[in-house]
Amino acid sequence: MGASYDGPARSRTADRIFDALYGDSGTPPNSSTPLFDQAARAGGMLGRKGSNAAWDNLVRADYALQLVEDRADIDISGPEFNFVRSIRVFDVRYARQHESGRDGDCNRSAAVVLGTYGIQGDFSWRVSSPAALPDAHAGLERWGEHCPSIYHRSVFVEWRDYSGNYGFEQVNY
Repeated sequence: MGASYDGPARSRTADRIFDALYGDSGTPPNSSTPLFDQAARAGGMLGRKGSNAAWDNLVRADYALQLVEDRADIDISGPEFNFVRSIRVFDVRYARQHESGRDGDCNRSAAVVLGTYGIQGDFSWRVSSPAALPDAHAGLERWGEHCPSIYHRSVFVEWRDYSGNYGFEQVNY
């Protein structure tokens, strides 16, 4: 895009982001500035169109931003949220099997990872294998069987809803 921001160094990341987005009073207002000014007037703050004082008061003082990374922003550790922890994502990056050489050796290789959600909704990946794939997964049924030629890639997601009903989706690619 070629966009850049050369301004004074700030200690707070949020201040730098707001300054980059909305500039100082000499900067022409962004297309969404009138909406912020309407919100400022509705909240009892008087300000000219494009003024940063109204925006600063509206966001920085009255609506402090909270950054939440890699987890839920509420407590989901109770049993009513077990459906979140039941979600499993299998990424079959590849699974291949074929005969090779004069002796008909079977060459098998696979890269499968499993993604799961923790107690508070934190998502993580770990190494898995084709043997760990659920029965509902399609495409590797003959894996390990007399070495038929197989090449497979997919993402498979399974879950249990709040009533305990099983569901899944698979996308082959």
